[in-house]
Amino acid sequence: MANHKSAKKRSRQNIKRNSVNRSIISQIVTNKNKFEADLASKDVESLKKTFSLLNSSLSKALKKGIIKKNYVSRKLSSLSNQLKKIS
Repeated sequence: MANHKSAKKRSRQNIKRNSVNRSIISQIVTNKNKFEADLASKDVESLKKTFSLLNSSLSKALKKGIIKKNYVSRKLSSLSNQLKKIS
């Protein structure tokens, strides 16, 4: 456990940030799973909607610095290619 006042504050901040980051990552995984489920069912309308949600959640995580830019672009590129194959 931290002994200095600043180290205790830093520890509290890390715990808060960890919980926020974990919720954002969880949202990304949930949206990705929904996209893959819609991909399996080949429902184009819901696929476009879930792709939009996934794009939004990835962009928010990128903006907050949780994930890297190349990961987002690579993920969106591969998912949009899958979307194009279906529609």
